[in-house]
Amino acid sequence: MSSSIEWTPRTTWNAWMVLLGLAASICGCASGPDTRPAATETRTEDGFVISETARVGLGERADFDRAVRALDDKDYDRAIELLLQVVEADPRLASAQIDLGIAYTRAGKLDAAEKSLQAALAANPRHPVALNELAMVYRRTGRFAEARASYEAALESHPNFHFAQRNLGILCDLYLSDIECALEHYEKYLSAVPDDENAKIWIADLQNRIAK
Repeated sequence: MSSSIEWTPRTTWNAWMVLLGLAASICGCASGPDTRPAATETRTEDGFVISETARVGLGERADFDRAVRALDDKDYDRAIELLLQVVEADPRLASAQIDLGIAYTRAGKLDAAEKSLQAALAANPRHPVALNELAMVYRRTGRFAEARASYEAALESHPNFHFAQRNLGILCDLYLSDIECALEHYEKYLSAVPDDENAKIWIADLQNRIAK
C-alpha cells in the first residue's frame, strides 16, 4: 500500500480564557499575576475534546496560544521555547506537555518528546492523545510492541478516538505485518471517517491479500 501519515490532534486554550486574557490586556487589569484556574482543551477537528484545569498566569496562557500558532507555522524551536515556560509554571498541565512532546517530535528530538509525553501521562494516565503521541515516538524508535500497547491503551480509554484507530492500523500493516489487526482498525477508522478514500483503498488492498 502507499505510505501513510500518522495523525495527531491539537491542543488549545479554551477560547473563553483566551478572550479573558485579551480583555484583561485591553483594560489594563493584567498588571499583576493572575493564577485563577483556567481551562485548556485538547480537541480534534471532528469535535473530540478533553478539558483540564490549570492554575497559571495570563502570561503563560498567552504563551500557550502563541506556541500553538508556532506549531501551526512549523516553528518548532519557538513552540518549544514557549511551551517550556508554560510547563515550568504548571508541570502537571497535560495539554502543554503533550504539545511540547509534539514539538519535540517534529523537531526530531525524540528522547525529549518521550519525556514530555510521559510527564503528561503522569498527570493523566489515560489521556488518549498523550498515549497516541507516545506510541508514535515508540514506533519511530523501533519499539513496535510498546507502540501497539500505547495505541491500545488509548483506545481502551476512548474507543472512538479515530486517530489511534488509524495509527494502530498503520503500525499493524506496515511494521508488524499483522493483516487482521490492520484491517480491523482501518475499518473502525473508516466507520468514523467515511469519506477517507485512502482508507478505502487500504482496506481493499488488505482484503485482496487475505483472499490470496
